Amino acid sequence: MLILLAFIIVFHITSAALLFISTIDNAWWVGDNFSADVWRVCITNTSTCMAITDEFNEYQSIQAVQATMILSTIFCCVAFLVFILQLFRLKQGERFVLTSVIQLLSCLCVMIAASIYTDRHEELHQSHGYVMGVSKGQYGYSFVLAWIAFAFTLISGVMYLVLRKRK
Repeated sequence: MLILLAFIIVFHITSAALLFISTIDNAWWVGDNFSADVWRVCITNTSTCMAITDEFNEYQSIQAVQATMILSTIFCCVAFLVFILQLFRLKQGERFVLTSVIQLLSCLCVMIAASIYTDRHEELHQSHGYVMGVSKGQYGYSFVLAWIAFAFTLISGVMYLVLRKRK
């Protein structure tokens, strides 16, 4: 049982780390001489960055991605704290339903963020607010990590739903 508990804790911490990296790091959309995320666009050659503001087309979509990624990260961290509390407070045989619900909310938020970005990426990168053309790029590793975090939070949420407290 201790090995299973350790595995679940490591899996949850990995999910949270993936969410933090994908939310913060500047690699949702990359090209030869630029990298962009939901916060800013950086030109690699000159190391200058420009924040994404309301001057950009589809700024509302970017704000939706920002908000849902932040919510996802917060839900994942709260789910871990609730799991630790429930670990000591639940009676034997009860399930970690609250932890599961919060983790599945985190899963839903990261799915919404990555889906919005996937759907709107063409419009997002054709804005006139960019200093350079960023339409010729590809998805970066932060975007891929967001989808991996979706899978991890989904699996983690289902594991908590199935898990019962045992001795």
